[in-house]
Amino acid sequence: MFFKRLRKDIAAAKANDPAARSKFEIWLTYAGVHALSWHRFANRLYKMHLKLLARMASQWARFRTGIEIHPAAKIAAGVFIDHGAGVVIGETAEVGEGTVLYQGCTLGGTGKETGKRHPTVGKNCVISAGAKVLGNITVGDYAKVGAGAVVLRDVPPRATVVGVPAHIVKIDGSPLPADLSQDKSDPVLKELCALRERTFMLEEKLDGLLNELAKVKEENNEDI
Repeated sequence: MFFKRLRKDIAAAKANDPAARSKFEIWLTYAGVHALSWHRFANRLYKMHLKLLARMASQWARFRTGIEIHPAAKIAAGVFIDHGAGVVIGETAEVGEGTVLYQGCTLGGTGKETGKRHPTVGKNCVISAGAKVLGNITVGDYAKVGAGAVVLRDVPPRATVVGVPAHIVKIDGSPLPADLSQDKSDPVLKELCALRERTFMLEEKLDGLLNELAKVKEENNEDI
Protein backbone atom coordinates (compact mmCIF):
# COMPACT_ATOMS: atom_id res chain seq x y z
CA MET A 1 0.00 0.00 0.00
CA PHE A 2 2.82 2.42 0.91
CA PHE A 3 4.67 1.85 -2.35
CA LYS A 4 1.47 2.07 -4.37
CA ARG A 5 0.77 5.50 -2.92
CA LEU A 6 4.38 6.53 -3.40
CA ARG A 7 4.18 5.63 -7.08
CA LYS A 8 1.04 7.76 -7.41
CA ASP A 9 2.77 10.70 -5.69
CA ILE A 10 5.76 10.43 -8.02
CA ALA A 11 3.49 10.15 -11.05
CA ALA A 12 1.60 13.27 -9.94
CA ALA A 13 4.87 15.18 -9.62
CA LYS A 14 5.98 14.02 -13.07
CA ALA A 15 2.64 15.07 -14.60
CA ASN A 16 2.47 18.51 -12.96
CA ASP A 17 6.08 19.70 -12.94
CA PRO A 18 7.60 20.44 -16.37
CA ALA A 19 11.04 20.61 -14.73
CA ALA A 20 10.88 16.97 -13.63
CA ARG A 21 13.22 14.88 -15.78
CA SER A 22 12.71 11.41 -14.34
CA LYS A 23 10.81 9.57 -11.65
CA PHE A 24 14.08 8.55 -10.04
CA GLU A 25 15.09 12.20 -9.69
CA ILE A 26 11.69 12.99 -8.16
CA TRP A 27 12.04 10.18 -5.64
CA LEU A 28 15.50 11.37 -4.62
CA THR A 29 15.09 15.14 -4.54
CA TYR A 30 11.47 16.33 -4.33
CA ALA A 31 10.63 17.65 -0.84
CA GLY A 32 6.89 17.34 -1.47
CA VAL A 33 7.17 13.62 -2.18
CA HIS A 34 9.35 13.11 0.88
CA ALA A 35 6.92 15.04 3.09
CA LEU A 36 3.97 12.94 1.93
CA SER A 37 5.89 9.72 2.57
CA TRP A 38 6.75 10.85 6.08
CA HIS A 39 3.15 11.92 6.61
CA ARG A 40 1.84 8.47 5.73
CA PHE A 41 4.25 6.96 8.23
CA ALA A 42 3.17 9.47 10.90
CA ASN A 43 -0.49 8.92 10.05
CA ARG A 44 -0.09 5.17 10.58
CA LEU A 45 1.45 5.82 14.00
CA TYR A 46 -1.39 8.22 14.81
CA LYS A 47 -4.01 5.61 13.95
CA MET A 48 -2.17 3.17 16.23
CA HIS A 49 -2.63 5.74 19.05
CA LEU A 50 1.11 6.40 19.14
CA LYS A 51 0.41 10.11 18.92
CA LEU A 52 3.65 11.35 20.45
CA LEU A 53 5.72 9.30 18.00
CA ALA A 54 3.46 10.51 15.20
CA ARG A 55 4.06 14.14 16.14
CA MET A 56 7.79 13.52 16.39
CA ALA A 57 7.79 12.01 12.90
CA SER A 58 5.82 14.95 11.49
CA GLN A 59 8.17 17.46 13.11
CA TRP A 60 11.18 15.62 11.72
CA ALA A 61 9.60 15.82 8.27
CA ARG A 62 9.00 19.53 8.80
CA PHE A 63 12.66 20.00 9.73
CA ARG A 64 13.83 18.10 6.63
CA THR A 65 11.36 19.48 4.08
CA GLY A 66 9.92 22.77 5.38
CA ILE A 67 6.43 21.27 5.02
CA GLU A 68 4.25 20.82 8.10
CA ILE A 69 1.46 18.25 7.94
CA HIS A 70 -0.45 17.18 11.02
CA PRO A 71 -0.36 13.37 11.42
CA ALA A 72 -4.17 13.21 11.51
CA ALA A 73 -4.68 14.99 8.18
CA LYS A 74 -6.22 12.89 5.40
CA ILE A 75 -4.29 13.16 2.15
CA ALA A 76 -5.10 10.95 -0.81
CA ALA A 77 -2.45 9.35 -2.98
CA GLY A 78 -1.47 11.32 -6.06
CA VAL A 79 -1.28 14.74 -4.40
CA PHE A 80 1.60 16.96 -5.53
CA ILE A 81 3.23 19.55 -3.25
CA ASP A 82 5.34 21.73 -5.56
CA HIS A 83 8.48 23.22 -3.92
CA GLY A 84 6.58 23.06 -0.65
CA ALA A 85 8.43 25.52 1.57
CA GLY A 86 6.02 26.92 4.13
CA VAL A 87 3.08 24.63 3.34
CA VAL A 88 0.93 23.92 6.42
CA ILE A 89 -1.87 21.33 6.54
CA GLY A 90 -3.97 21.16 9.69
CA GLU A 91 -5.25 18.26 11.75
CA THR A 92 -8.73 17.81 10.25
CA ALA A 93 -7.84 18.88 6.71
CA GLU A 94 -8.61 16.55 3.81
CA VAL A 95 -7.01 16.69 0.37
CA GLY A 96 -8.31 14.78 -2.63
CA GLU A 97 -6.38 12.91 -5.30
CA GLY A 98 -4.74 14.95 -8.06
CA THR A 99 -4.65 18.21 -6.11
CA VAL A 100 -1.60 20.47 -6.44
CA LEU A 101 -0.40 22.58 -3.50
CA TYR A 102 2.17 25.30 -4.11
CA GLN A 103 4.66 26.84 -1.69
CA GLY A 104 3.42 28.88 1.22
CA CYS A 105 -0.20 27.74 1.10
CA THR A 106 -2.11 26.93 4.29
CA LEU A 107 -5.04 24.62 4.95
CA GLY A 108 -5.76 25.92 8.42
CA GLY A 109 -8.32 26.80 11.05
CA THR A 110 -9.78 30.14 12.10
CA GLY A 111 -9.51 29.95 15.89
CA LYS A 112 -9.97 27.57 18.77
CA GLU A 113 -12.89 25.57 17.39
CA THR A 114 -13.08 21.85 18.07
CA GLY A 115 -14.06 19.03 15.78
CA LYS A 116 -13.82 19.51 12.03
CA ARG A 117 -12.15 22.89 11.77
CA HIS A 118 -9.95 22.63 8.68
CA PRO A 119 -10.88 22.64 4.99
CA THR A 120 -11.81 19.75 2.74
CA VAL A 121 -10.19 20.10 -0.68
CA GLY A 122 -11.66 18.00 -3.47
CA LYS A 123 -9.98 16.17 -6.33
CA ASN A 124 -7.76 17.82 -8.95
CA CYS A 125 -7.76 21.25 -7.30
CA VAL A 126 -5.01 23.86 -7.44
CA ILE A 127 -4.08 25.82 -4.32
CA SER A 128 -1.64 28.47 -5.52
CA ALA A 129 1.38 29.99 -3.78
CA GLY A 130 0.62 31.82 -0.55
CA ALA A 131 -3.10 31.00 -0.56
CA LYS A 132 -4.84 30.55 2.80
CA VAL A 133 -7.85 28.26 2.95
CA LEU A 134 -9.26 28.57 6.45
CA GLY A 135 -11.99 26.92 8.48
CA ASN A 136 -14.38 24.03 7.97
CA ILE A 137 -15.14 24.81 4.34
CA THR A 138 -15.17 22.78 1.14
CA VAL A 139 -13.22 23.46 -2.04
CA GLY A 140 -15.02 21.60 -4.82
CA ASP A 141 -13.42 19.28 -7.37
CA TYR A 142 -11.32 20.96 -10.08
CA ALA A 143 -11.46 24.34 -8.29
CA LYS A 144 -8.56 26.79 -8.43
CA VAL A 145 -7.47 29.18 -5.68
CA GLY A 146 -5.34 32.10 -6.85
CA ALA A 147 -2.00 33.09 -5.35
CA GLY A 148 -2.30 34.98 -2.08
CA ALA A 149 -6.06 34.45 -1.83
CA VAL A 150 -7.75 34.08 1.56
CA VAL A 151 -10.64 31.63 1.26
CA LEU A 152 -13.22 31.75 4.05
CA ARG A 153 -16.28 30.34 2.27
CA ASP A 154 -17.08 27.22 0.25
CA VAL A 155 -15.76 27.17 -3.31
CA PRO A 156 -18.01 25.50 -5.92
CA PRO A 157 -16.59 22.77 -8.17
CA ARG A 158 -14.63 24.05 -11.19
CA ALA A 159 -14.61 27.62 -9.86
CA THR A 160 -11.65 29.99 -9.79
CA VAL A 161 -11.36 32.30 -6.77
CA VAL A 162 -8.97 35.18 -6.13
CA GLY A 163 -8.56 38.06 -3.70
CA VAL A 164 -8.81 38.88 0.00
CA PRO A 165 -11.33 37.70 0.93
CA ALA A 166 -11.56 35.35 -2.04
CA HIS A 167 -14.37 35.78 -4.56
CA ILE A 168 -15.34 33.81 -7.63
CA VAL A 169 -14.11 35.14 -10.99
CA LYS A 170 -14.66 32.10 -13.19
CA ILE A 171 -16.70 28.94 -13.24
CA ASP A 172 -15.53 26.10 -15.48
CA GLY A 173 -13.09 28.46 -17.18
CA SER A 174 -15.72 31.04 -18.18
CA PRO A 175 -16.16 34.50 -16.63
CA LEU A 176 -18.83 34.67 -13.98
CA PRO A 177 -22.30 35.46 -15.43
CA ALA A 178 -23.65 38.87 -14.51
CA ASP A 179 -26.49 37.41 -12.45
CA LEU A 180 -23.98 35.46 -10.34
CA SER A 181 -21.45 38.23 -9.90
CA GLN A 182 -20.30 39.04 -6.40
CA ASP A 183 -19.29 42.31 -4.81
CA LYS A 184 -15.65 42.77 -5.77
CA SER A 185 -15.32 46.33 -4.46
CA ASP A 186 -12.37 47.27 -2.32
CA PRO A 187 -13.56 49.09 0.84
CA VAL A 188 -10.23 50.91 1.20
CA LEU A 189 -10.39 52.11 -2.39
CA LYS A 190 -13.99 53.26 -1.89
CA GLU A 191 -12.97 55.27 1.18
CA LEU A 192 -10.05 56.85 -0.69
CA CYS A 193 -12.37 57.83 -3.54
CA ALA A 194 -14.81 59.39 -1.07
CA LEU A 195 -11.97 61.36 0.55
CA ARG A 196 -10.79 62.54 -2.86
CA GLU A 197 -14.27 63.78 -3.77
CA ARG A 198 -14.50 65.54 -0.42
CA THR A 199 -11.14 67.21 -1.05
CA PHE A 200 -12.26 68.44 -4.49
CA MET A 201 -15.43 69.89 -2.98
CA LEU A 202 -13.54 71.69 -0.21
CA GLU A 203 -11.02 73.07 -2.72
CA GLU A 204 -13.88 74.47 -4.83
CA LYS A 205 -15.42 76.12 -1.77
CA LEU A 206 -12.05 77.55 -0.75
CA ASP A 207 -11.49 78.96 -4.24
CA GLY A 208 -14.94 80.58 -4.08
CA LEU A 209 -14.21 82.16 -0.70
CA LEU A 210 -10.84 83.46 -1.90
CA ASN A 211 -12.48 85.00 -4.97
CA GLU A 212 -15.12 86.70 -2.81
CA LEU A 213 -12.43 87.98 -0.47
CA ALA A 214 -10.48 89.38 -3.40
CA LYS A 215 -13.60 91.17 -4.67
CA VAL A 216 -14.24 92.66 -1.24
CA LYS A 217 -10.67 93.96 -1.08
CA GLU A 218 -10.99 95.50 -4.53
CA GLU A 219 -14.24 97.25 -3.59
CA ASN A 220 -12.69 98.59 -0.37
CA ASN A 221 -9.69 99.94 -2.31
CA GLU A 222 -12.01 101.68 -4.81
CA ASP A 223 -13.99 103.30 -2.01
CA ILE A 224 -10.79 104.65 -0.48
